[in-house]
Amino acid sequence: MSNNERRRFLRAAGALALAGLIPPATAAAAELELQQPGTLRVAVYANFPPYSAAGKGVDIALGRALAEHLGLQPQIVEFPADEDMKDDLRNMVWRGHYLGTKPGDVMLHVPVDNHFATINPQVRIFGPYHLETLAMARLPERVPQPSNSVAETFEVFTTEKIGVELDTHSSDFLLHILDGRLQPNIVHFPSLAAAVEAMRRGEIAAAMGTRTELEGAIGGGGDIALDPLGMPELRIRPWPLGMAVKKDSGQLADALSNALAELQRSGTLARIFADHGLTHRLP
Repeated sequence: MSNNERRRFLRAAGALALAGLIPPATAAAAELELQQPGTLRVAVYANFPPYSAAGKGVDIALGRALAEHLGLQPQIVEFPADEDMKDDLRNMVWRGHYLGTKPGDVMLHVPVDNHFATINPQVRIFGPYHLETLAMARLPERVPQPSNSVAETFEVFTTEKIGVELDTHSSDFLLHILDGRLQPNIVHFPSLAAAVEAMRRGEIAAAMGTRTELEGAIGGGGDIALDPLGMPELRIRPWPLGMAVKKDSGQLADALSNALAELQRSGTLARIFADHGLTHRLP
């Protein structure tokens, strides 16, 4: 997974006035080991819509909801992605950045994967809250619906142009399939949102990337179709997004897991995605 693919209380003075509104988890929150008592520091990726960008996005809303459920004040930290996610976990979870940025108490948008967890023993990965997958946004009048066949799905891009984000699995995949015949028609963009805008102008006929990012970029317009991609040649299956804390922060992980379960049971998690015009998919 590339660094582009990537993922936002109550203080003691206000606690007395709002005592009747504080959820039952508040009492236990006082026992959690946090960098700043009473505050949950939540690390999310910067410039990563629709998950987190300029104070808005589903990860930012989820981080706030988790903190509030625990009776804590949310402190959202948007950080730029490093070379890979192992670096991000080091910088924002278990050690901190060498330039002085403190890590968060929890980081969101972390793939819940056994192998990935094994090669990052300094953190505890848990709490899957959304299932992400690869997809294609397309102009239906120019690009047919994708099938399970790479040849059938992508042959059209020997004549039509398709957009992808730089330095992503989608880019690498398109550059190498069909013996490289698509390369002249692959257009790279700094973001999937930029690719979708180019599609609206008719400059490209399709874009490939993560489904949620494409859905957020498309918005509610019906002129662009969005289809998941599931052919085996992709060599990547849908992946659950979750959270990470320091390895020894088991009590915090349990509290966050319980809070997430309650947000899911109450429908709050689904509403967070719906409020951002997105489809929530359970892992």
